[in-house]
Amino acid sequence: MPPGQVSSPARRADAERNRDKILAAARSAFADPGTEVSMAEISRRAGVGMATLYRNFPGRQELLEALFTDEVNAICEAAKTVDGETPGAVLTAWLHRFFAFATSKRHIASELLKHTDYNNPLFANNRARVIAAGRPLLAAAQRAHEVRDNLTLEQILDMVIAIATIHGDTRYLEPILQTALDGLRPSTDGKPTLEDSNP
Repeated sequence: MPPGQVSSPARRADAERNRDKILAAARSAFADPGTEVSMAEISRRAGVGMATLYRNFPGRQELLEALFTDEVNAICEAAKTVDGETPGAVLTAWLHRFFAFATSKRHIASELLKHTDYNNPLFANNRARVIAAGRPLLAAAQRAHEVRDNLTLEQILDMVIAIATIHGDTRYLEPILQTALDGLRPSTDGKPTLEDSNP
C-alpha cells in the first residue's frame, strides 16, 4: 500500500463516524424549535467541513430524512430490547419510549415538511415500521389480559401522538400520558365499559 493511503475499511469507519457526528449535531440543533439551523451551523457543531457534510447529505431534505429515519430505527429497536416484568409493563415502557420519540420528532417533522409533504412515502413507510415493531408487544399484553382487547396499536399510537402535541413541558405532559396509559387496562371492578354499555 502506498505511503499515506488509508485502507478501505478504515475509510469506511471514518466515514461512518463523520455521519454519526453529523446526525448527532443535527438532532441537537433541531431540538430547539425556536432556532434557525443552517447547514453551516450543523457542520460547525459536528466538527466537520462543509464538503464532508454535503458528501454525506447532499441537501437539507436528505439530512432531515436521514435524521427522521434514524429516530424510527431507534424506536423499532427498542421494541426488541425494552424491559418489563409483565407483557403489559413491556408495552407501557415501549409506549413511553414512543412518546419521547413523538415529542422529539415533532420539530424534525415540522422542518422536513418545509421541503416535502405528508405524501412523502417516508412518513407512511416509517409509520408502518413502527406499527410492525410494536404490534407483537400489544398482542402479548392483550393475551395476558393486561390491555383491553378492543384497541389496535394504531389507535394507541395515535392517542400517544395526540398527547405529544399538547403544549407543555415533560412535567406537564407525563401525568396526562400516564392517565391515558392507565386507561388501556381492562375493567376489573365488574362495571361495564362505555363500549359494553352501548346498545
